[in-house]
Order: sequence, then structure tokens, then C-alpha cells
Amino acid sequence: MPIPKKLIKEIESVDDLLKHGDTLLNLTIQSLDLSEADLDWEKIKIANTTFLGCEMSIETELLLKKKGATIYPKIVGLPYNAYRRDLYTWHELLDDYDPDPEQDKSLDLRIYKHFQLFKNSMDINEALSQRIHDHAIDDAIADIVKFDETGMTEKKCVGIMGGHGISRSDEAYEKVAVLTKGLTEDGYYIMSGGGPGIMEAANFGAYMAGKSAEDLEKALNMLKEASDVSDKDFVAQAKKVLDEFPDGAENLAIPTWFYGHEPSNVFATKIAKYFSNAIREDILLSTAIHGIIYAPGSAGTIQEIFADVAQNHYESLGYASPMIFFGKEFWSEKSQIYQVVQQLSDGKAYGEMISISDDSEEIRKFIKDHPPVSSKE
Repeated sequence: MPIPKKLIKEIESVDDLLKHGDTLLNLTIQSLDLSEADLDWEKIKIANTTFLGCEMSIETELLLKKKGATIYPKIVGLPYNAYRRDLYTWHELLDDYDPDPEQDKSLDLRIYKHFQLFKNSMDINEALSQRIHDHAIDDAIADIVKFDETGMTEKKCVGIMGGHGISRSDEAYEKVAVLTKGLTEDGYYIMSGGGPGIMEAANFGAYMAGKSAEDLEKALNMLKEASDVSDKDFVAQAKKVLDEFPDGAENLAIPTWFYGHEPSNVFATKIAKYFSNAIREDILLSTAIHGIIYAPGSAGTIQEIFADVAQNHYESLGYASPMIFFGKEFWSEKSQIYQVVQQLSDGKAYGEMISISDDSEEIRKFIKDHPPVSSKE
């Protein structure tokens, strides 16, 4: 779970570093090029100061070590930056992308291939690099949503879960897009698991917030021309929508390299991609404090439901949060998951925050009428 109050301040730009003058006490300086920074290192005061993956001359490095600084050098030979300062964008992950896997040179695929080499037999250096990377992603998410000392976020985060195999032509895709467009217009910050299917629909709808219903319909029809993720024009068609409707609303995708390689979700304005699926799921669930909506999905979605139930049941985050099941037939008749969750929640605070519906307007109203409830109240 993210820690809202930082005792050690992180410095992620040279300008911010220079504001501290000759006193760098209780600071961690992350992934900066300090080779030409206008600082007199001889006069710099150092105490509890750490440098993560910074560029500096050997003379500066030796001087800082002599003063007591802790220096973690850049890790060479990796396709990713373990000390990154911010989240990914689809532009970064899809640079040099080609729909032909044999020709695809994208960063996303290169990192995935590297991860596969260590997935089942990880050495200590790679394990440390991946853990540092995933912590950097944790921290970048916290910078966006802004946790306070109680664990509440400044942004009103709502998560959308559901199957990645849903095509763009499926009715569920359109329903989720309409829902997340409306929620974003209501002031909520949409988060998804970052893949195709329901997850893309969530980010797509959020991206289209503020645009007309006619614009949404036009964009949907464009996407349907490459409806399935296996279509070679799947990404290209999504980019055409971005060209037609630039400057979409902010939203977040939280995918993982763990389950395999899928094209990056171009409708997410920020992408928090993790190596560890366990950490990724926990962060998504614990950040979406204003509610999680479950569209039809398979084992992964059901796993997330019961992880969410556990957080609510034991009030481990200090809040009871809404759980909404989007699809009565799927969740109540086919799977009966809704009834199981109802039984578990009997007598608990979150029991009043569980709902099932097929109507996006009804869900929007439920989320608005059921804000998170502190366990201390």
C-alpha cells in the first residue's frame, strides 16, 4: 500500500535539486544527469542522501561517497530503467512497434522478452532491478493520485475490471465505454488493468469524456473496423481514433508483463506497467477507493473480486469501498458470484456498498451516492 507521507523527499528534476542550494539533507535524487549541474559539490552538505542511477563524473562520485552519500549506479544491460521517475506512455512503449511479431522492435515487447528469460529462474540482480522498477511505478502512481495521511486519494479513483478477450464489437465494450465516459465527466479518475477488451473500453470511454455522444459513436465505429486484438490493424485503428479526437481526458492503465504480451492500450494517457502481477493487482485495488466496477470476465477478474472483498471485509485500507457488478445475468445467474459476495458482506460496512446493475446511469448514481466510508467513523 502506498505511504502518503514521505520522510525522505525524492528529487526528480535538476531544477528541483538546484532549489536546495548547498544542502541535500534527507533527499533521494533519482535518475538525473548531474554531469553538468551547476553545483559546487565540495560545499554540498550531505546527510541521509541517496543517488539512484544518476549520471555523474567519477570525481563527483568519489567526492560524494567520501561525504557519506549512498550511490546506486545505473544498471547497464537492461531494456528498462529500474530507477525511472514517471509512468510510461503508449508512445514510449510502442516506439518501433510493428503488428508482425517478427518485425516488432517496440520497447514493450523487448522488456517482455527480457522478463521471460528470468520469469522462472530469476537471479538476485534481476530480482532487485525489477523490485526497484516496480517501486518506482508505485511512487509515480502515488504522485498522480496523491494519498493523504489517512490513505485517501485526492483524485476520486474508480477501477474497471473485466475480460481482456471482449472484442470492440461486443455490446459489453460499448456499455463500459459509455459508463466510463460518464464517470469521468462526473469527476472520477478511471483506472483499468491496462489490456485490451473491457480494460481498453474503460480507458477509451474515459478518454472520450467531454465529447458528444455522436463523437463516441463515430469513434466506436472506427474501432470496430479492427475489432479483435488479433487483427493486424488493431493498434493502427486505435491511433486513427486518437488522430480524429486528440486531447482526451486523463486516465490510467495498470498492466503487467506477467501474463504475456499484448499491445499497449493507447487510450490510457498514463501506463503503470509492472513486472509483479501481485503488486500490480494490490495497487489497483487499494488505489480505486471510490469503487471498483466488475464487467464480465474470467478467472483473473474473479480473483480480483475476492481480493477486493478481502480488503473490504477486513477494512485493511481503512475504508469500505463500493463494489459494483455490471451485468446481472453474468454475475447473478451464470456465475452467482454476486450472491457469494453478498453473503460474505452480511453485517459488514461494505455490505451496504455492493450493487448489481445493467444500467450505466444507475451505476453512476450508486457511486456518487456511496462514497468511501472510513472504518473509524
